[in-house]
Amino acid sequence: MTSPLITASAAGTWKLGDRTVNRIGFGTMRLTQHGEALTPGAVPRDRDQAVKVLRRAVELGVNHIDTAAFYFSPLRSANELINRALGPYPDDLVIVTKVGPGRDPSGEWTAHATPGQLRGQVEENLRQLGRDHLDVVNLRIVGAASVAERFGALAELRDAGLVRHLGLSNIQPHHLAEAQAIAPVVCVQNMYGVGASPEQADLLRLCGEQGIAYVPFYAIAGQGRTAGATAGESDEVRAVARAHGVSTAQVRLAWTLHRGPHVLAIPGTGDLGHLAENVAAGSLRLSPEELTALDSLRRTAT
Repeated sequence: MTSPLITASAAGTWKLGDRTVNRIGFGTMRLTQHGEALTPGAVPRDRDQAVKVLRRAVELGVNHIDTAAFYFSPLRSANELINRALGPYPDDLVIVTKVGPGRDPSGEWTAHATPGQLRGQVEENLRQLGRDHLDVVNLRIVGAASVAERFGALAELRDAGLVRHLGLSNIQPHHLAEAQAIAPVVCVQNMYGVGASPEQADLLRLCGEQGIAYVPFYAIAGQGRTAGATAGESDEVRAVARAHGVSTAQVRLAWTLHRGPHVLAIPGTGDLGHLAENVAAGSLRLSPEELTALDSLRRTAT
């Protein structure tokens, strides 16, 4: 007797602007290479394998894919892989990209885009993805400086029809209010997971109050960030995983989804087995006692 196939619909749905997505999505940051992401000289992943993972994600009900033009390794580009694997795109597929940072052809980071350079980054995403508009574009920032001028530039591209919806990434609470005064924000993409600080939780709560999707990154990797989950796992997470017969990564994903109906997950992988596990995490229901135990792992600072 085989177990029933668990699809992304098990996690429920939320809306990104006028588009409904399953709360378990797929992030492409780790898809283009083996080992740590976003590093010059990384070993490229096999193209056919990456294509299989993307197609399988859609077969499993994933209709929310996160990407960026700066997600690439030598010979591989996340946007190009998406285009090859999924074009012509299903009507219900929402592709979310981000602009702001940039990398030169060698993979080294360049200065963040100025307002005048953001149109070029949007057009590059359009070209790579083979689209005439982008579903959602997140402005990713570093630091506490004003986002008004840069977000205003993206709002103009939205008015011109190149972008359908706008979001923010790696922000502080005041950035959200500043952007909302310019144009609607449909999602906030910030680092968040088991062990999140009260400050991180406050922003998640603020988004929920405003009906804005909150999309954690590094929900599995935690402090491992682009290198993946390299640190030792806590006893509390391991205990919950044993009780349910699942992996610790699945527990971490399930915990984030329990934070509110507006929380979306975008775990990434280049492995078909891990993909199935990540999608199945959307069906994992944690008890109040388990949630309390995991909540106790909060840090005191971001």
